[in-house]
Amino acid sequence: MNGIDEKLQPILAEVIRRNAGETEFHQAVHEVLESLGRVVAKHPHYLEHALIERICEPERQIIFRIPWVDDRGQVQINRGFRVQFNSALGPYKGGLRFHSSVNLSIMKFLGFEQIFKNALTGQGIGGAKGGSDFDAHGRSNGEIMRFCQSFMTELYRHLGEHTDVPAGDIGVGGREIGYLFGQYRKITNRHESGVLTGKGVGWAGAEVRTEATGYGAVFFAEEMLGTRGDSIAGKRIAVSGSGNVAIYAIEKATQLGGIPITASDSTGYVVDDAGIDVELLKQVKETERLRISEYAARRPSARFVEGGRVWDVPADLAIPSATQNELTLADAQTLIGNGVIAVAEGANMPCLPDAVAAFQSAGVLFAPGKAANAGGVATSALEMSQNASRQRWSFDDSEAKLRDIMRNVHTAAFEASERYGAPGDYVVGANSAGFERVAHAMLAQGVI
Repeated sequence: MNGIDEKLQPILAEVIRRNAGETEFHQAVHEVLESLGRVVAKHPHYLEHALIERICEPERQIIFRIPWVDDRGQVQINRGFRVQFNSALGPYKGGLRFHSSVNLSIMKFLGFEQIFKNALTGQGIGGAKGGSDFDAHGRSNGEIMRFCQSFMTELYRHLGEHTDVPAGDIGVGGREIGYLFGQYRKITNRHESGVLTGKGVGWAGAEVRTEATGYGAVFFAEEMLGTRGDSIAGKRIAVSGSGNVAIYAIEKATQLGGIPITASDSTGYVVDDAGIDVELLKQVKETERLRISEYAARRPSARFVEGGRVWDVPADLAIPSATQNELTLADAQTLIGNGVIAVAEGANMPCLPDAVAAFQSAGVLFAPGKAANAGGVATSALEMSQNASRQRWSFDDSEAKLRDIMRNVHTAAFEASERYGAPGDYVVGANSAGFERVAHAMLAQGVI
């Protein structure tokens, strides 16, 4: 229990005991509790009424069977999840992930992180996460549609614009959101636009939603660099992944004068010293849904590295945007040795704890995911606002609102880090600021 205040160690021990084997969830709780020692030392009343224990226990955990029929007429079975973690600040809000790695531990870690991330945005939304161990690779559109319909046939009873509002995550893009919304509308006999976010812009979706997480991570990095009188302009940037987060982090970084030089998928990574061609990357990954190697095949300035570690490429700024626990201590040491000055987590918890410690010890600016990738859920909340008011905002207006939110998230985390005696430590700052807001609401609402 290294780094955990002695008053909080029994809480972590109990979380580990009651959630046996859920290593990702344990990791997320450990990281938050490391920060909260400073908070409870300054505000002892936060230990009253089992407040922290309640935050660590989901309000509701839903696990269900998803039967569906593939194109060969064979019945397939998947498992579905929705962990509704905390609704003190508003309706549950958090994405749905369809990936073979999905299990209860990952859903709980993501839902727990979502509580603090959503609080940091300053908007009235609680924390949740859900998904399934369904893998869409090699599946037809018809199979994906039937799976989504079966998934929603169970999940719909737990949702509502005032109850729980899912969005997309890994494996859940516009196509999947469309199928899910269609089934919800069919079953409920309601066109309840605000029940899902990430919808198509032609049917109640919001501009910038697709771009939001990647754009937001870059905006946060820009604010973070600004505290040292620096900016993204001219920086070589290593990005992992090639989904929405990675693509649009690359796009926004390029627009701000940065030079993103990498992208990756499960087969390996590409290095493009001329700077990643965003439109080509979109064509390969979004339109044609091909492997990243195809990018290098069509781009003379790029090369493909099979397997390997994207973090071996020297860069000034790193934006890990693939998945959890992808950046190890060895990766961090390599980045530090190559002169990295800042790391912003585009994905949820992509850096292992010892990697984070290495960055901080080396004086590298480090932005945890609950702050740096809050842009996605922030724009989801903007979509909810538009749905509720039957309004539509332009791309430029939505992007401006997103930038303002990310600036405020940075300010909240930075000021909290100073308030609790760890100036510039965005992990302490983000955890503390997010916790304060949720804790105030929970105390006001009683023991429920």
